[in-house]
Amino acid sequence: MEHRIERIKKQLHAQSYKLTPQREATVRVLLEREEDHLSAEDIYLLVKEKAPEIGLATVYRTLELLSELKIVDKINFGDGVSRYDLRKEGAAHFHHHLVCMECGTVEEIVEDLLEEVELIVEEGWGFQVKDHRLTFHGICRDCQPKQD
Repeated sequence: MEHRIERIKKQLHAQSYKLTPQREATVRVLLEREEDHLSAEDIYLLVKEKAPEIGLATVYRTLELLSELKIVDKINFGDGVSRYDLRKEGAAHFHHHLVCMECGTVEEIVEDLLEEVELIVEEGWGFQVKDHRLTFHGICRDCQPKQD
């Protein structure tokens, strides 16, 4: 974890920002709960356990900054709640998700499934792709037997 925090600190410094204690507390929560796709409120409650003096507005500002710097991605799975997801280290693109419409579980697909599609878009439309997001909505393998 310390290695990732150091890299994030360098990313912030490269853009003339500091890794303040408040930002570090937020980043630590995101790293500790990387698989959970937490909302800002979820992150705030977990940060409060570590640093009770931090306010909700500070957590929101930190998440927006981290999102602008592409350290985290702000995502919405169609439930009206913005969630925050750390960008995988070294990833050129945002990773993909599978969202179960029955139980709400979210699985991640780390492989970039859209490289060929990006080439088609770039060549066919002259559009330079910088990033993409792909979310599949369906029924997970655990819920499928319950459908019968």
